[in-house]
Amino acid sequence: MPLTDFQRTVLALLAPTRAPDSYLAGGAALHFAPNSVRFSNALDFFHDSPERVAAAFAEDTALLEAESYKVDVEISQPGFIRATVGDGHEAMRIDWAHDTAWRFMPPVRDSMGAFLLHEIDLAVNKTLALAGRDEPRDFVDILFVHERVLPLAGLTWAAVAKDPGFTPLSLIELLKRRGRHRPAEMERLNLAVPYDPITSKEQWLRALENAEEFARSRPTDELGCLYYSPDLGRFTLPLPGVGLEAQGLVVHFGAPGGVLPRVTQ
Repeated sequence: MPLTDFQRTVLALLAPTRAPDSYLAGGAALHFAPNSVRFSNALDFFHDSPERVAAAFAEDTALLEAESYKVDVEISQPGFIRATVGDGHEAMRIDWAHDTAWRFMPPVRDSMGAFLLHEIDLAVNKTLALAGRDEPRDFVDILFVHERVLPLAGLTWAAVAKDPGFTPLSLIELLKRRGRHRPAEMERLNLAVPYDPITSKEQWLRALENAEEFARSRPTDELGCLYYSPDLGRFTLPLPGVGLEAQGLVVHFGAPGGVLPRVTQ
């Protein structure tokens, strides 16, 4: 889990055509780890330009058809192609899409040798996605990244760098409208673990409260950054009332293509 055997087989076939500007993203990348909570029904490949989308689709289609997979295109427009890929027994959706090259980290290699978007960028993307749409799968995903990747407070603080139309507080206000899904909606998702609506609601309300408190406490010159701990080797949240240097933290801003954290001696 959480990728199905069919998804893993197709992804392994397409691994040679992946690159730092053509990488797995979306739900399949977010839940790539075996101990994740949700199965995705599609593979989403993001690219740094519309031209790269077209080139990657052509390469991938050639590989798939050479292995007797059928590729049925459903949508084809500049910067976005959607197709159903099947082998006569199973089928799934694959999207080839253009996304901005601006990100916090460079894409990383997965266990099959392909590239996928770094988990921190997947988490930031999911935060912005939930602000823009009210989908049950996004709510499940945001609780997952809040617990496993970075608390919502850090994600809303950083996400405004990718979408400058937001402030952390305006983003939080939109997120407060989410998370009101009925159990029947969650039952339609392909979840690896049972969904607990009461526990999830409590967790969500605490996350929103902490995010708002955090946004009001940080200085504006840090707006849109992440906080990296070289000692821990990961992104984290700074403690209130203590300087970043005393906590061993450095600020980390995004850039086109992503950038590795600065580590001071």
